[in-house]
Amino acid sequence: MPKASIGKIIKYRLSKEDAISVNKRRTSGRSIAIRMQEDKWPLGAQAHIGNLSAEGDEFPMIIVAVYPHEFGQDIPGVNGQVFLDGNDTLWVNSVREGQYNGQWHWPGMD
Repeated sequence: MPKASIGKIIKYRLSKEDAISVNKRRTSGRSIAIRMQEDKWPLGAQAHIGNLSAEGDEFPMIIVAVYPHEFGQDIPGVNGQVFLDGNDTLWVNSVREGQYNGQWHWPGMD
């Protein structure tokens, strides 16, 4: 089994809270256009646009930090950037390996 280390690409399964957070901050091109016409969109503001996310969706994640014994002897926790189906990412921290929502696993292990 590979060892979790910085720069490795793994798969992350969204929790219910992750999906709510991602969807809450997203908007659409149509919504932006309406707000621009009403002068309610700040010039140069970045928009988070993408497909709806749901609990259990899986996305690639790059590991940015590893804590080798966070969940016990030789049971690492990782932090990383989850690459969503849109122009944004989701930063997750203290995530353990597993098959449940809010956990990560190696590609090909699904």
